[in-house]
Amino acid sequence: MIDGYTRVCAVIGNPVEHTMSPTIHNTLAQKLSHNLVYVPFRVEKGQAVTAVKGAYALNMLGMNVTVPFKSDVIPALSEIDELAEKIGAVNTLVRVKSGFKGYNTDMPGLYRAMCSEGIRLEGEKVVLLGAGGVARAVAFLCASKNVSRVYMLNRSLQKAEALAEEVNQKTGRECILPMALSDHERLPDERFLAIQATSEGMYPNVGKAVIEDESFYQKIHTGYELIFNPANTRFMQLVRAQGGRAFHGLKMLLYQGIIAYELWNQVSVSEDLAKEVYEAMKEKMGVTDEG
Repeated sequence: MIDGYTRVCAVIGNPVEHTMSPTIHNTLAQKLSHNLVYVPFRVEKGQAVTAVKGAYALNMLGMNVTVPFKSDVIPALSEIDELAEKIGAVNTLVRVKSGFKGYNTDMPGLYRAMCSEGIRLEGEKVVLLGAGGVARAVAFLCASKNVSRVYMLNRSLQKAEALAEEVNQKTGRECILPMALSDHERLPDERFLAIQATSEGMYPNVGKAVIEDESFYQKIHTGYELIFNPANTRFMQLVRAQGGRAFHGLKMLLYQGIIAYELWNQVSVSEDLAKEVYEAMKEKMGVTDEG
């Protein structure tokens, strides 16, 4: 029941109407008997800083931040976590005495999601598709988890080169190797974990993959798709067609949300409860798991 003691959390973005985050947080609040409600707020471009200041003035407990505001909100923060500062993007704001503190739970959320599927990053050879905001967090994750090597493939080689140089410099490792997407045939003849971090194939523009060449997918033992809608992307289909395992991004969304909820409420969410929330998310989307 919503009353005068109900704490409010929200997600801001544009667009934000499609978000699955309310399912995560409202299910957690219900299961943990917390007097909390979570809602989406569409914020117009250029208004992110105003929205954050207004949320603090309204005594909101915390917020998530999604596209296109993950960097825009940083000037409005009173503090920023070291990891989020290094990545240059925040997706979770936690209320503190002087304002909001910014965190990035995308990276640890992806790691927890991968671990739950039995995927190890340590010592792995990775192909990372993309060099945008999501790929940026993935590149930092891979470098911090001691992957053997990351081949970062992007349409713009210049953008991949700039990101690779930054990640290598900030992590003190020379493990990110930039390549043009069109040069994928030059990848070593080995087996890789491929992480698909572009928006190619995302609903409603389904049926596309950044690489269609079957010979590329013959080198992939596991494909991790960061898109969660649709639940079976063209990238995933191509990975499976060549005998690889493929996973969609719904668990990354789950765990980044769980970590945010833990930060807001100073609690620890059990794996059993995480599974219950995941089932609620799958039911909402009509998703079935395929490995």
